[in-house]
Amino acid sequence: MATEDLTDTAGNGAGVAADQAGQLEAHGIDHIPDEERHGRPRQLFSVWAAPNVSYLSLVVGGALILMGLTLGQALAVIVAGNLLWVLTGVLAVSGPAAGTTGSVISRAMYGIVGNKAVIALTGWLISAAYLALNWSAASVAGIGLAGRIGAPESPLLDAVIICGIAAATLVVSVYGHATIVRLYAVLSVALTVVFVVVSGYVLGHTDWSYHPAEPLHGGPLRVALAGGFALIASTPLSYSNSPDLARYLPRGSKPLAVAGWTALGAFLPSVLFTGIGALAATTLDMSDPQAALEKILPGWFVPVFVIAVVLNTVANNGLTAYSAGLTLQSIGVRLGRVTAVLVIGVLATAMTLYALLVFDFLTSVNTMLELVVVVTGPSVGVYVADICICRNRYDGRQLLDVRRGGPFWYDAGVNRAGVAAFIAGAAAGVLCVSTSFWTGPVSSLFGGANLSLIGGLVVSAAVYWGLGRARRRSAITEPGT
Repeated sequence: MATEDLTDTAGNGAGVAADQAGQLEAHGIDHIPDEERHGRPRQLFSVWAAPNVSYLSLVVGGALILMGLTLGQALAVIVAGNLLWVLTGVLAVSGPAAGTTGSVISRAMYGIVGNKAVIALTGWLISAAYLALNWSAASVAGIGLAGRIGAPESPLLDAVIICGIAAATLVVSVYGHATIVRLYAVLSVALTVVFVVVSGYVLGHTDWSYHPAEPLHGGPLRVALAGGFALIASTPLSYSNSPDLARYLPRGSKPLAVAGWTALGAFLPSVLFTGIGALAATTLDMSDPQAALEKILPGWFVPVFVIAVVLNTVANNGLTAYSAGLTLQSIGVRLGRVTAVLVIGVLATAMTLYALLVFDFLTSVNTMLELVVVVTGPSVGVYVADICICRNRYDGRQLLDVRRGGPFWYDAGVNRAGVAAFIAGAAAGVLCVSTSFWTGPVSSLFGGANLSLIGGLVVSAAVYWGLGRARRRSAITEPGT
């Protein structure tokens, strides 16, 4: 059987020793043998908590109040939007079942060739944009800290800070799975301590009786609620890489435990700190959140806060770059995992340098990201539907068979049901989206409410369930047969 074997030659040894913290991960997208599986589902909690103990959560929470929502409405939207982390958890259960990455497992949904096009967009290009945006935000914080301690303004210093943050991130991504699991257990605790301290100062400045000067009613309220929900829920839907972090778990790991620890690890800090951001906006000007928060923090603690922001970015982008490298392998680029990670890292670093030092292209990137849910929602909808249809029975070795006529070659390399479902979901998203430059006709009917996330998610799942159920069931084989 012809399969892809894109292991990284930098790994040492075989067995569990090939996945140890502090050693380069030996595996790429290749199948993880049962004898190399290790760990427990509860380790996924800290893996997902560290990226979500986040400064961005504070920013998003403040944005909900700036949109005109009351404190109660904002908190309700925060809880509702973050419930979609359940879907991230559901995707994670396919990792231990298949023993390979999500970008390989999705070949079952789109076919060998069709999958390349889908993941190039949803798993690689969008990842590069997210890396650049997160690095830009962290770099601005780091540059500001350098100014506070008396460093002279210099484009060279700015470039050094940008490259330093990117390099720290890529070290984590290059070392890979075991290092991420071990390091994020420490980072999740350290970041939580810092952000709890920040939360304490915010609570001391919260106006618990806050009401907007002009409360929203009717259509404007529905638009704000829908927009806030889309803003919150777009984060969990952007993490379709949860199988990548779960694939080393033993095949017999309980799916409920895998899904639960993944979802809970992200849900709890996201709800807590996004809520703190909303509370902060009751008295602080969260249109400039970093400056607003620094005003209420003691001077000695501001550098600690900025360092925490940078470390959170390293944790967040560490996962993104790690999975983006695996995605590049899945597309068919013949590179080892380490090289694939460095490729996406260099590209995103160049984008960040260009954004901050040459030209503010981030406005264009932000505009593009307004449409991210148009494709991330459908990709998650198709994936979740496939897990339900095949009852999470995936054979990693068969998924790595890319030859013509292989188990997942389908029609000329394309599973028409999966591609049709993805396109239908994306079309529904476009019709339902509301952005700064385009409002879909369905959104217009509802007064400009952004319904793209739910529309794309539901339509893609429904179409795939209807078109692909019979064929996918016929393609299912028991793992190992």
